[in-house]
Amino acid sequence: MEHRKDLRALILGAIGVVYGDIGTSPLYALKETFSGHHPLPVTPANILGVLSLVFWAITLLVSIKYVAIIMRADNRGEGGSLALLALVTRVTKGSGLTWAVSALGIFAAALFYGDSMITPAISVLSAVEGLHVVAPAASQFVVPITVVILIGLFWVQSRGTGAVGLWFGPVMCVWFATLAVLGLIHVLENPGVIRAVNPLYAVEFFTNHPYLSFLALGSVVLAVTGGEALYTDMGHFGRRPIRLTWFGFVLPALLLNYWGQGAMLLADPGNVRDPFFLMAPDWAQAPLVLLATCATIIASQAVISGAFSVARQAVQLGYMPRMAIIHTSGNEAGQIYVPLTNWTLCFGVVMLVLGFRSSSNLAAAYGIAVTGTMLIDTILVAFVMYYMWRWQLWLVAVVAGVFLTIDTAFLSANALKIAQGGWFPLLVGLISFTVLTTWKRGRQLMAAAQSELAISLEDFLSMLDPDIHRVRGTAVFMTGNSEGVPSALLHNLKHNQVLHQRVFLLTVVTTETPYVDPAQRTEYAELGNDFYRLIVRFGFMEQPDIPEALATCVSFGHAFNMMETTFFLSRDNIVPTLMPGMALWRERLFMMLSRNATPAHEFFRIPTNRVVELGTLLEI
Repeated sequence: MEHRKDLRALILGAIGVVYGDIGTSPLYALKETFSGHHPLPVTPANILGVLSLVFWAITLLVSIKYVAIIMRADNRGEGGSLALLALVTRVTKGSGLTWAVSALGIFAAALFYGDSMITPAISVLSAVEGLHVVAPAASQFVVPITVVILIGLFWVQSRGTGAVGLWFGPVMCVWFATLAVLGLIHVLENPGVIRAVNPLYAVEFFTNHPYLSFLALGSVVLAVTGGEALYTDMGHFGRRPIRLTWFGFVLPALLLNYWGQGAMLLADPGNVRDPFFLMAPDWAQAPLVLLATCATIIASQAVISGAFSVARQAVQLGYMPRMAIIHTSGNEAGQIYVPLTNWTLCFGVVMLVLGFRSSSNLAAAYGIAVTGTMLIDTILVAFVMYYMWRWQLWLVAVVAGVFLTIDTAFLSANALKIAQGGWFPLLVGLISFTVLTTWKRGRQLMAAAQSELAISLEDFLSMLDPDIHRVRGTAVFMTGNSEGVPSALLHNLKHNQVLHQRVFLLTVVTTETPYVDPAQRTEYAELGNDFYRLIVRFGFMEQPDIPEALATCVSFGHAFNMMETTFFLSRDNIVPTLMPGMALWRERLFMMLSRNATPAHEFFRIPTNRVVELGTLLEI
């Protein structure tokens, strides 16, 4: 009974969080296809052709590719581009493909930030645009209302989403039920629209209108935006609840609504100006605008939360500098708030709304980031198929080849939108990619520079004066290198000429798995002369907590009293040089990022009054 209760809770939560993006696509997908920047003639053949494309795009890319196949490629239950990257990096290690795979995975994560800005903007704006139908005189207030709603949404992030999240599931259940009912009403009036499941209508559409049908792909893809969220949010709800809700509730509701819009257009092509809101009777249009606005706010919240999660993963995997990560719930580890990410997204979203001013204009910018991510996911999962699942090479080529062909077609169609606004997510992705790779490479150069300056621990202990003055208490020297002597220890010995009774050399390691078994958290070794080596491991979805990790050392016979423990940290001062490594401008970018990183003691939750920082000059 308890298991069923947990499953129902997960199903309700999945409906409220996972499907917000793809669930609000009916607001603008068909509207943009027939009356957007490349409008199609509203003829029966074109309507059935587009509906056939929508049906098979959702079936192949979402139902089969993501739900049936890619969701099997979980990294200890976690999904998403960076989780998939960590998994693929592990299975391809030693094959010579690691660098290329890493670049693809990082770029997919970078594109997500562009998508994270466009999704809230186009979703909320398309819902508020329902005022054009309900109250045309209020059309001038669409943009201001949208901006106010979005700023309010970002403003409440710091307070946590737990209380609001309780409403997500019920509201989205009402939303999808409404989609299904509105669609079913019109399908019953013209049941012949269901013929669109026949792929021959899509083939005929391409045969009769090769160029227009290719352009239409750029809008049809709007129906599958958010499909990648099913994989990204897998860690929060699990594979089974997502599959059950998708096939049992969300997918039927979406298809009924798209068919209903198509049936209405077959009956009256004039409804193309806003096929979604015109599906409802006059008395229900105002409540529908309100419900749609709530649904798009929820969709935006899911994307924002996803951006926070990706930011945390990037920090833990070493692709971004340390930044403030605030836990907004004592019970749910996944509920976090990242101030820098939040306000960066807020600025970008508001600028998008003010710059593009309509969902139709934003649709031109939407899609290229999603299709790029989908293409990269296909490439990465192909490595999983071959190296991890041990599929035959011919089977990998067939399956991945089909998806690559579809992904490439959608990406090519969206590439035509670059001049119309598609440049924005690409620009955001390029900036994000540059930051991610610069920080990763800079940390590697720093580690190399530190290794050159370091001396071996064996030599240090052998040269240590046995009469050196030892003071009471415990010293913990944090170092990124599990070999050699930390520079902070050398500086402390040089300037203060004392050592503590117990000296621990502590290295924090982030694993390529999302979580670490508490029993394997800490690795301990005695070095002699009251020196000890500690290696503490955290998963890339975990928040490092050094005092909590040190408490587990009781099993090794060592207890830590924080009031008698001093943490020594090395503060690295970066000096860019013309030495081989990175371009000078990237070294300066790395230096700027390093200076603005969250202090180590805050990130690792070390008590401020127990920290001593010693500076080190590093040339890279």
